[in-house]
Amino acid sequence: MKAELFLLLEEIEREKGISRDIILDALESALISAYKRNYGAVSDIKVKIDEETGGISVHAKKTVAAEVEDRETQMSLEDAQKINPSYQVGDVVETEVTPSSFGRIAAQTARQVILQRMREAEREQMFDKFSDRTNDIMTAVVRRIENRNVMLELGDTESVLIPSEQVRSDNYKVGARYKVYVIEVANSTRGVHLVVSRSHPGLVRRLFELEVPEIADGIIEIKALSREPGSRSKIAVASNSENVDPVGTCIGPKGMRVQAVIEELHGEKVDIVRYSDDPAEYITQALSPAEVVSIDVDEEKKLCRVRVPDDQLSLAIGKEGQNARLAARLTGWKIDLKGESFVEEPPKEENEDSEETQE
Repeated sequence: MKAELFLLLEEIEREKGISRDIILDALESALISAYKRNYGAVSDIKVKIDEETGGISVHAKKTVAAEVEDRETQMSLEDAQKINPSYQVGDVVETEVTPSSFGRIAAQTARQVILQRMREAEREQMFDKFSDRTNDIMTAVVRRIENRNVMLELGDTESVLIPSEQVRSDNYKVGARYKVYVIEVANSTRGVHLVVSRSHPGLVRRLFELEVPEIADGIIEIKALSREPGSRSKIAVASNSENVDPVGTCIGPKGMRVQAVIEELHGEKVDIVRYSDDPAEYITQALSPAEVVSIDVDEEKKLCRVRVPDDQLSLAIGKEGQNARLAARLTGWKIDLKGESFVEEPPKEENEDSEETQE
């Protein structure tokens, strides 16, 4: 090892932001382990690195004993006083025990430690950079597609959009850009891993937060959201100001705000409804665009029986039950939909004569 080591450490500190003291501490620990591994276990040794010459030496500590029982940890008084006549029994003596071949091992160890510490620092820096992006959206570029997995580039890192987090209506092509929702940022020995999604409801929420400043300012709140990715979403909003219409504000002038969200979702329909603390009113709003004739709420069972015009029953239910299903998820209530002309059959009375047996 030569003085070039410290020039290298200074360069790493300047360019990578890794303190050379941190690398030196890691290097000393690694050299102690390398010494014990190659030259036998010594209970108490330390490594010294000369900052002027870059030289590395190994020193062992031994206790001065009247009778030596363990030569690895003890030294006789006679041998100790050859080093320094002032040593007495019980004193700790530090002596150099650097093997002649240790320089080669030290060079290999230093290289490994520096590379490992640089990799760790890069992972830490990358994690710090992305750790606050959880539950946020990022712009990703499709780089390749492998076995239905979409490989994405997000700035200076990569991620994989797995099939369960994809949207069928998205036609993923190499070079195409997509907004993705960051579910998790994980730090592991293999590097920083971003778990991203195009199907998560949080994507719709964050898109509205970006498009509608009143949401970011806290004037409008997103109370609930239900989504069937690629097909349709329902979002319930409320206003904290009497002067601000939450639905109209989210729709925007000439529908510009909601249209921007729909375009980013590649045509997925979005229903914006007004939230209410009154379950009947809230469910009525959630079932739009269908009209509600009457509604009966069972608080105990959290069930509501809803009547709609006969000609709007299919609209209220939606294609394959989608509108009613999304409304139920949005409100958290079970919804029993019927047309207004529907008449429930009275319970059948038991025919006592049928119970008689004929002789």
